[in-house]
Amino acid sequence: MAKQVVTTIFFVLFHCIISYWAFMSSCSIHSSTKTSIPEIARYFGTKGRYEEVNTYLIDDILAINSSLVTLPSSTCREIHLTAIIRHGTRFPTIKNIQKMRDFYDLVVRNATDNLSCLSEIKSRWKMWYKDEMDGRLVEKGREDHRHLAQRLIRWFPSLLTEGNVRQGRVKLITSSKHRCVNSTIAFREGLMTGLSIKEEVELEPAVSVNDALMRYFDKCDRFVKEVENNKSALEEVKRFSEGPEMKRVMEKMADRLKVPYPSVTYDSVEAAFYLCSYEFTILKVNSPWCQLFDEVDAQVMEYAGDLKQYWKRSYGHDINSKSSCILFHDLFYRLDQVVTQINSNVTISEAVTVQVGHAETLIPLLTLLDLFKDDVPLKSTNFATQQNRIFCSGRIVPYTANLLVVLYKCPEGIRMGVRLNEKSLTLPGLTDPVPMYEDVKKRYSDLLGGCDQETVCKMNYS
Repeated sequence: MAKQVVTTIFFVLFHCIISYWAFMSSCSIHSSTKTSIPEIARYFGTKGRYEEVNTYLIDDILAINSSLVTLPSSTCREIHLTAIIRHGTRFPTIKNIQKMRDFYDLVVRNATDNLSCLSEIKSRWKMWYKDEMDGRLVEKGREDHRHLAQRLIRWFPSLLTEGNVRQGRVKLITSSKHRCVNSTIAFREGLMTGLSIKEEVELEPAVSVNDALMRYFDKCDRFVKEVENNKSALEEVKRFSEGPEMKRVMEKMADRLKVPYPSVTYDSVEAAFYLCSYEFTILKVNSPWCQLFDEVDAQVMEYAGDLKQYWKRSYGHDINSKSSCILFHDLFYRLDQVVTQINSNVTISEAVTVQVGHAETLIPLLTLLDLFKDDVPLKSTNFATQQNRIFCSGRIVPYTANLLVVLYKCPEGIRMGVRLNEKSLTLPGLTDPVPMYEDVKKRYSDLLGGCDQETVCKMNYS
């Protein structure tokens, strides 16, 4: 009897397991653990994981890939690192949570059950995003920064040292936003763990809040008036959201959901895209929401996001990049100080400076440095010809994106290396990937001499 019961239980469990995997196979683009990443994850833009930019981290989150970095000769040594970092993975903002809720209600109320996985969305998936989450850092975001800190220790073992921590030569600066403050605290935790500094709270580097540097865009009157609060500044974005490519995405989604075309708006498809991306970046789940898009749809959604970043934060308007003059000057002032101290045989006061901000902090600065500039501007009408564009926000500023500026002391003088997301960059106009610092200053001499924050942010500046 007991054997019969055990046999019955076995077959019931076996049937449940087979049914579960069959269900998961029909509800996921990939059904195995090894391939659980949505096929459209590469198109998530600024809502994307750092691991999609550096895929080797999927197997080992503490790995460093030296093949992606160009170093000066072995006769040089590192003397300073400035790291400007975006906060880690976060919850959606309240504005997007509301869009997601509206779309979820539409699906539950009006969509049919014919689409594969729609039954799971309607019967099993619950709208768990709450207004109070409003852009706050998630645990994955804390892990992002802890792990980055430990990788930077491996990249720069002579700079991120216990001695430099103990002697106050590691500085931490952050935006006042909770997601940035908490990212900075997590970075510090990763630093202390990576250096095996335990139970010595008094040694932890202090976290300094500085919105003038890390949220400079809020304090630039001209940017706020001409771009941030000016709907016409994003006219290209609006045109694309109403254009044929986006219209086709909306129609395809309406067809999949079996709802009237007018009920699916641009906000609807954007919300669905967010549901797919946030489920993955926060929970590591290949969500059934992702099946509402094919690859072409995702490319259109990515381009819409890139257009917004281009016109609101990058090359679309001159003030976008100029608003970062204060951060640009802060960087070069610090580098100059290090060079002066080295030339004077004085101990360097800041071996490492870590500044944590936003995508909106990094993009204008990268633009000011003339990086990721396409020959043809991104517009609402050239989606088809911009498939190989350089300005691709998901590759530039995923969660935990980082700009690393390194100074080296070499026999011939001071050299400077630049990395974005742990990959070397060659600065525009310079052929040497690790140029002499003075050559970098000559390249940006106009900005060093004329990029004054107070002047460029005045409303009458031209």
